[in-house]
Amino acid sequence: MNVNPNIDKPIFVQIAEQLEDSIFTGTFPEETKIPSTNEISALLNINPHTVLKGMNMLVDEEIIYKKRGLGMFVKEGAMEKIRQKRQGQFYEQYIATLVSEARKLKMSKEDIISLIERGYDDERH
Repeated sequence: MNVNPNIDKPIFVQIAEQLEDSIFTGTFPEETKIPSTNEISALLNINPHTVLKGMNMLVDEEIIYKKRGLGMFVKEGAMEKIRQKRQGQFYEQYIATLVSEARKLKMSKEDIISLIERGYDDERH
């Protein structure tokens, strides 16, 4: 984990995103403990309250939960919740923008599909 204080994104959001990504990639499987706020704050040399604020974002999204006296754990179903969230973001960040730009270029749906297929084919080589 690392944070970049020089970008516009708040540090607590960066922490939440990195924890979420660690959960999604399997570093922290469902129903396992994640590092404590103190461990993360020591690792990153930042205020524990900043870490807690990022963790609370994930609690609010029902991705992690607190076991009193034991710490924070990854909630069952977190992977699917993250997948659904990211698929929605994927549409907003990439597909909607792609379609908008393609329309400006007067490209058809078939043109876009052809380019996507070409991208998939290039990826295999």
